[in-house]
Amino acid sequence: MRHINIPVFIPHLGCPNDCVFCNQRTISGHCDYQKENVRTEIESALETVEADSRVQIAFFGGSFTGIDRNEMIYLLSVAKEYIDKGMVESVRLSTRPDYIDKEILGILKGYGVKSIELGIQSMSDRVLLASKRGHTAKKSRLAMKLIAESGFELVGQMMIGLPESSEEDEIFTAEEICKSGAAGARIYPTVVFNDTELCKMAKEGVYTPLTLDEAVKRSKSAKSVFVKNGVEVIRLGLQSSENLTGSDNVYSGDYHSAIGEMVDSLLYYDIIKKRIEEENLADKLRGRDLIIYSAPGEVSKVSGHQRENKRRLQDEYYVKNIKVIEKNDILRYNIILSV
Repeated sequence: MRHINIPVFIPHLGCPNDCVFCNQRTISGHCDYQKENVRTEIESALETVEADSRVQIAFFGGSFTGIDRNEMIYLLSVAKEYIDKGMVESVRLSTRPDYIDKEILGILKGYGVKSIELGIQSMSDRVLLASKRGHTAKKSRLAMKLIAESGFELVGQMMIGLPESSEEDEIFTAEEICKSGAAGARIYPTVVFNDTELCKMAKEGVYTPLTLDEAVKRSKSAKSVFVKNGVEVIRLGLQSSENLTGSDNVYSGDYHSAIGEMVDSLLYYDIIKKRIEEENLADKLRGRDLIIYSAPGEVSKVSGHQRENKRRLQDEYYVKNIKVIEKNDILRYNIILSV
């Protein structure tokens, strides 16, 4: 069944402080929040949902469990009405590690919350401090443990290229999310928005924004950890919108709407190379044709962004021709080679 989120944005509500990278209103594209409009938003979205879809009402944009308690319960009760009517399966929300405890999780359970997306960002205290995140890695670890043990679906959100962060820090963060029992993850390469402290840091030379190549390479390293551990990456990079293009909102960070495909392409290149080495095919490929069998829907990623993987493999191994063919019994991020 198709999964659909009905997003209800509550930009910046519940956040105790401003992290250096955050301009939540720009990221979500929603500057105003009117709780009396929530029901209308949900019902308008439900009119477009196909009958056989699995639907969640998703409270995104702020730290949901940190907002005024009466406001939180009101929003949850509205969502619960649609669950009770059988029109919606459950609720999804995003929040911070320092706004999770047993009492809060008990409330969420009673209102049909199934999925909790936790803004971990990094599991390095050095990086969290430099980013003015306002909590420690220990707090993140405890929150992840409570969420998983309470039976919720945990999704860990992490960032690439934060101040003081290294590729090793990001790999470690991904590993810690996997160890927590997370069912999914989101990876966000850092984009430097105007009107943020990070923008000021970049202008002063205190922080160096990621280049596109760096963002792709380091995101690939983190995603490789999730793929290895069977944790689905449900999003890589911010949603494409007008708010993420042009100089009005974005100072730097090389946001690219196709970064998810670029990362997957690089990931597949590593997978293909590793398989060639494991099967001792390097010498056999010279001057011959290579067929790569892949999972359905993965041909363009295996071929590479703008067919880059094919060109690199031909140059490196002197392959005559490369063809990528879908095979129904192959899972994503797996391949079979035939010379």
